[in-house]
Amino acid sequence: MKFGSVANPENIDFTLPSDHPDTLKILNLGNPENFEAFVGCAKWNKKDLKGFYPRGTKDELEYYAKQFNSIELNATHYRIFGADVVEGWKNKTGDEFRFFPKVVNSISHYKRLKGVEALIEEYTLPIRSFDEKLGMIFLQLRDDFKPKDLDRIHRFLEVWPNDLPLAIELRHTDWFNHEAVANQIYKLFEENNVANIITDTAGRRDLLHMRLTTPVAFIRYVGANHESDYPRLDEWVERLKSWKKQGLEKLYFFVHQNIEKESPLLSAHFIKLLNKELGTNLKIPNEDKEQPGLGL
Repeated sequence: MKFGSVANPENIDFTLPSDHPDTLKILNLGNPENFEAFVGCAKWNKKDLKGFYPRGTKDELEYYAKQFNSIELNATHYRIFGADVVEGWKNKTGDEFRFFPKVVNSISHYKRLKGVEALIEEYTLPIRSFDEKLGMIFLQLRDDFKPKDLDRIHRFLEVWPNDLPLAIELRHTDWFNHEAVANQIYKLFEENNVANIITDTAGRRDLLHMRLTTPVAFIRYVGANHESDYPRLDEWVERLKSWKKQGLEKLYFFVHQNIEKESPLLSAHFIKLLNKELGTNLKIPNEDKEQPGLGL
């Protein structure tokens, strides 16, 4: 993912901001005894994850699902797949695997949430075929979707099926730069049990709002293909360790890179730390496979 990429990442201050004051309030509603962590990449195809798959791998998703416990499913952003395709994906994965499909762009980017009732039904009907393997659906709004259209989010949430868990990623800076606006959207998300996505990318540090609206942390981490990528993940583990103590129930953490072949390496580093510091027991991707040189 190239969103927020910069030419000189060494000039960026990657320090995580302090938590929003209301994040503790939200975390205290959770039960850390229920904590679960899901870590994955954005894609499973061999072209993007070059070097990840052993030679001769016949089914990429089947192999991927044995290394990770989740996928940020961006394919569903570009078209609506039939239930047969969704069931096929589901059946290639183990019981603990979860899919996190992205809302189709005809809803989010072309119609910009206006008059999308029929499209929501068309999109969600096959998505339901993931059954128990559906983690959380996420809606990404365009960079130019501004607070003046807050009423569209209101209407969207009114017609969104209550039984389908949802996270939303806001990108326009005005959602976060004005306290009154920010408080409106945070309140709306809280009232509708919508997770407030945190995006960590070099060129858009304003998206690190550190404001949870449910005891769920949905984090899209974008590396810079730079040596800073690893200490950034180290800092995230420390923050998540603190959040877990305060009541975090679920972590959904998806690793992106400008050059996506690096994503599994970063994920493995992150998972090792997560297992050590938060007591999770996630498989370390390709631990039993000698990785080719994919240095930064």
